[in-house]
Amino acid sequence: MSESIFLADGRTAAPAESQPGGERFLATEHASGPWDPGALHGGAPAALITTAFEQLAPQAGLRIARLSFELLRPVPFEPLTVSTRIVRDGRRVQQLAAELHAGEQLVCRAAALRVQEVPHGLPASDTLGSCEGEAGQRPAMPGPQEGRLVRFALDDAERLSFAASAMEMRWLSDPSRLGPGRVWMRLRHALVDDEPATPLARLAATADFGNGVSALLPFERFLFINADLSIHLHRAPAGEWIGLDAHTLLHPGGMGLAESVLHDLQGPVGRAFQTLVVAPR
Repeated sequence: MSESIFLADGRTAAPAESQPGGERFLATEHASGPWDPGALHGGAPAALITTAFEQLAPQAGLRIARLSFELLRPVPFEPLTVSTRIVRDGRRVQQLAAELHAGEQLVCRAAALRVQEVPHGLPASDTLGSCEGEAGQRPAMPGPQEGRLVRFALDDAERLSFAASAMEMRWLSDPSRLGPGRVWMRLRHALVDDEPATPLARLAATADFGNGVSALLPFERFLFINADLSIHLHRAPAGEWIGLDAHTLLHPGGMGLAESVLHDLQGPVGRAFQTLVVAPR
């Protein structure tokens, strides 16, 4: 069993009439998700695509400020092709796009926005409202050393999966309790072959856990699958550990939304949002 989350296929997929060319990858069991044993956790392809964005014609002075992922259908355990392109090039703003295919089927569409760095010498602001919308200073979370190590999964914590085996989790809240949750996470394994994930890829992988960390409904009775993931950053993340301060909002007759304040060991770095599909099992 490989100790990485993905394996490089060693080939570049040839473009077909309905599919652009790109790099091919094979997922290992460490990428498995909770909703379908034949599908990946959304955080695994999010990290893979984020890495591809970072490698796409980087320019000094431009940083990724926003990432968005549309999860069009479950990502299967099949050879996956990642293709990226620059939609709009510029010195101050770049728009990037990516597609993830399983065979000829499009399973995820993603976008990234690169913007010019804020000039040095301007006054800094650390103000970031809480998940409940309160204005004011958002303090750093207590560090992972304050958390409780839990092998966490919504379904079976003993099987290999992205939650149970790929991620180390140290909980500041009670993972068995429904409602808002706070947890630190870091990847236990390399992302592709022997290559470790970048801090931004780690953040994308962790951000997709918001709906599970802050579940309002029991997993055995309800589905609350995220159909997308959007991440907005006010600075670049650093280090191995990414913290989630997450909560879920459900409105009967309306929509479900999971919102997370994202942290590294220096403090808040941004927010993540997930639109939820909620249904009884």
